[in-house]
Amino acid sequence: MLSLLLALSVFFTGCGSSSGTGDTGGPSSSAGSTSGSSSGSTAGSGESSGGSDVSGSLMIYTSIYPDIINLVSPELEKAFPNLKVEWFQGGTEQVTAKLAAEIEAGKIGADLLMVADPSYYVYLKKQDLLLPYKSKHFDDVAVHKDTEDHTFAGVRISNVVIGYNTNLVKPEDAPKTFRELTDPKWKGQVVIVDPTLSGTALVSTYALSQKYGWEFFEQLRDNGAVVGGGNSAVETKLVTGEFAVAVILEENLLKVKDRGEPVEVVYPEDGVIIVPSPIGILKTTQNPEAAKAVVDWWLSPEGQKAIVTGWMHSVRTDVESPKGAKPLAEFAPTAMNVDWEDLSARAGEIKDKFVKIMGQ
Repeated sequence: MLSLLLALSVFFTGCGSSSGTGDTGGPSSSAGSTSGSSSGSTAGSGESSGGSDVSGSLMIYTSIYPDIINLVSPELEKAFPNLKVEWFQGGTEQVTAKLAAEIEAGKIGADLLMVADPSYYVYLKKQDLLLPYKSKHFDDVAVHKDTEDHTFAGVRISNVVIGYNTNLVKPEDAPKTFRELTDPKWKGQVVIVDPTLSGTALVSTYALSQKYGWEFFEQLRDNGAVVGGGNSAVETKLVTGEFAVAVILEENLLKVKDRGEPVEVVYPEDGVIIVPSPIGILKTTQNPEAAKAVVDWWLSPEGQKAIVTGWMHSVRTDVESPKGAKPLAEFAPTAMNVDWEDLSARAGEIKDKFVKIMGQ
């Protein structure tokens, strides 16, 4: 575990300021646990309440996959029997678009935000829209977090990797780097995720354009690469054999591989793109004590074990990696750098440039 902490420390120190990443890119849905009728209390900072003392309702906006929400909801209900937890689920870009419209209208519906674009929290902090709260587990979080004002902390780690269909590609022939995907060998066989739908794809687009220039995407386009939608849609295209190779989240590959689908993970030698997706409390919440308590739960060993059941990596060093995954310590030191401040400032520009090149 010490090696993991050191690896993450090295990686995130090189990724821009820490103070200021399942991401479907698909349709929205909602779910929730029941109980509770209290309206909560006024906003502020400090210690959260215990589980049985937490009541009222709480709305979470998230890009975590619906099946993971269904797994987690019973655990939250056990931890907070008097709290009604409701969800708005969608791809990161869909969730942030909804929140942006609510901010503009002056009527924010979310209490907690859990989306896969760390740079968006930098933006929200600059707009003074996040509630400062230092969780009792804050110091256990080994990744991207606001160490100045405690307005957000990493809650899950997703990794952008390469996947291939084992019915179409032999292990010895599989691409070993992102750069190789521009090789004519893979002409017309590569599918990638749309950064206008997916926060993790926005991060990977930024990282790859920083490392190789926009020429990389021009070469992908000229090599017949296709933009296939969100991660779930790209997962389907890979599993069915419509495409042989995909740039996709590790968690999607681990999930379908575990159920016996013909896919394999490649951790690119030119750098995995690590996306430490945060959790933050909106300042407008009407139930801050419940929000703080739920943040504490997510960052606790129990909450992080729930994250790992969803095939994502924990932000803590005392929780094991998901089944079938390579440990973070093995690839974090060589991961691609991401400057979250720069990405936050240029997100719109990056999406526009991608669309222009890829012809979306």
